[in-house]
Amino acid sequence: MRMDDHRESDNVEDRRGSSGGGGLRLGGGRLGLGTIAIALVASYFLGLNPLTVLNMLAGGGLPAVEQQAPASRPPADDATAIFVSRVLASTEDTWNAAFREMGRPYREPKLVLFTGVTPTACGTGQSAMGPFYCPGDEKVYIDLAFFDELKQRFKAPGEFAQAYVVAHEVGHHVQHLLGISGQVQRARQQVGEAEANALSVRLELQADCLAGVWGKRTDTMKNVLEPGDLEAALTAASAIGDDRLQQQVQGRIVPESFTHGSSAQRVRWFRRGFDSGDFNQCNSFETKQL
Repeated sequence: MRMDDHRESDNVEDRRGSSGGGGLRLGGGRLGLGTIAIALVASYFLGLNPLTVLNMLAGGGLPAVEQQAPASRPPADDATAIFVSRVLASTEDTWNAAFREMGRPYREPKLVLFTGVTPTACGTGQSAMGPFYCPGDEKVYIDLAFFDELKQRFKAPGEFAQAYVVAHEVGHHVQHLLGISGQVQRARQQVGEAEANALSVRLELQADCLAGVWGKRTDTMKNVLEPGDLEAALTAASAIGDDRLQQQVQGRIVPESFTHGSSAQRVRWFRRGFDSGDFNQCNSFETKQL
């Protein structure tokens, strides 16, 4: 991606480096990212809280969130953090313009860089969760080590793949501002597990579509994409489909347990947003065929 001459966002909080390491301290010990990844997978498929799994792996004891240093801007020599800051700035430009088209104000989210664990309005944020959005404080949280996992475990390298991850989480912020995520949460509380999962899938696919809209509009405005960039984002979307993850971890696919959508669905909805550049094409709740 051609982002070297783009502005950085003023909405980045760097909470890294406050505890001298990237692990989560439980039961008097420290867990590395490899163990945390195992806990995430186990919690996802067993329906357990990730902290519970981590606690068992650490040998007991209560989870302790290590104290965070005051938030600050990323250092000037941190290329990945600077890139993420520029991607966030591009989402600000895109969604400010899109919301003006709708006659609505856009409230820019914060993006928090952290390692291990960090406090959020949604509870304790953990690297094991992967990147996530918290509507309670309107912040996107990411441990940049996830990009290494994206490249090594998911075989999805490239800057546009990383940018897609950020844009997807900002897509959840857009859903929050429009009241969509709140409606879905209320609806999920009134139905059974399978129906609730299906609603989550539609929410996630819409966020993929919104990420595609961002990609198209940003490229149209600033010509940021290079050959192979789009393929990198599509590879990332495909790599984190529920069917592929379930096949890798448990050797079988259980569609009714999907919460994010299949690889094909995630690719299709990202492409839908990218090909159209129109957020009105991202209504995943009024279509029968996902």
